[in-house]
Amino acid sequence: MILSLRSCPPDCEGALMVPPQTSVIGLGPMGHPIAATLLAAGAAPTVWNRTAHRADDLVEAGAHRARTPAEAAAPVILSVLPDVTQLRELLDEGTIAAWGAAGARLVIMSTSGPDPVRELAQDLAPHGIGVVDAPVSGGVAGAQAGTLSIMVGGAEQDVATVLPVLELIGSTILHLGELGSGSIAKLCNQIVVGGTLAALAEAFGLARRSGLDVQQLITLLEGGLARSEVLTQKKDKLLEREYSLGGSADNQVKDLRYATDASARAGLPTRLLPALLSLYTETVDQGNGQQDHTVVQELYLADRD
Repeated sequence: MILSLRSCPPDCEGALMVPPQTSVIGLGPMGHPIAATLLAAGAAPTVWNRTAHRADDLVEAGAHRARTPAEAAAPVILSVLPDVTQLRELLDEGTIAAWGAAGARLVIMSTSGPDPVRELAQDLAPHGIGVVDAPVSGGVAGAQAGTLSIMVGGAEQDVATVLPVLELIGSTILHLGELGSGSIAKLCNQIVVGGTLAALAEAFGLARRSGLDVQQLITLLEGGLARSEVLTQKKDKLLEREYSLGGSADNQVKDLRYATDASARAGLPTRLLPALLSLYTETVDQGNGQQDHTVVQELYLADRD
């Protein structure tokens, strides 16, 4: 079901539903711009991050600071933590009680396997907390512009509750089915992203070793069938070999492992996934796990420095 298919960001003309009070948990490379976009759209989110100073600029701009996860209780809570494991670490009795009292709908926006999402939902349901999985694609640029693609899984009533919030940060929002469906879709997305980035890294490696001007190659790729959003967003990092900010190599490995598990459960014989997982794991093993996943191209360049 297509819930929303907007062609303009949240500040464009046209009325959207008034969003309920919202909190954002996790202010990393995606969580921070998501919170900032909510703020710019007129919502004043409550924000929490384990490293408190990450919220300082948001609070100065009008967001509310939660000192603890329990204080982030709200009708809609966006979890932009790296994984369900980190989310579970926050869920002590006090936090669960506070979120349950708020009638929270917890929106898991990180990339995860469907099983961890469903298991968490089963654990939280007795406390009156509903769960929606809504991982996103579009990168930091999409989060900043409010044009994320959001893949939603969950019960219709829960999805309806969180939709006005998702409308503020996404331009393409699809309800794909039951809880876990969004996570499966995101894993499909991550196979494509990881595979495209690996192909670009290898192609740029060939170009450099053959004496081609990589900037000229990029221009050619952008003018033909090989153009992609991955190339558009990542070309500068690949060209300049500058790997700060963005989706980390650690998270790419995590996502590919989840995709491998999901493929096995679906009975899908995989051929590309093992190669991608090996490639990004080697990148992490070289100490580059916290760098943007474009750092994978260093595997092709290391012996040329």
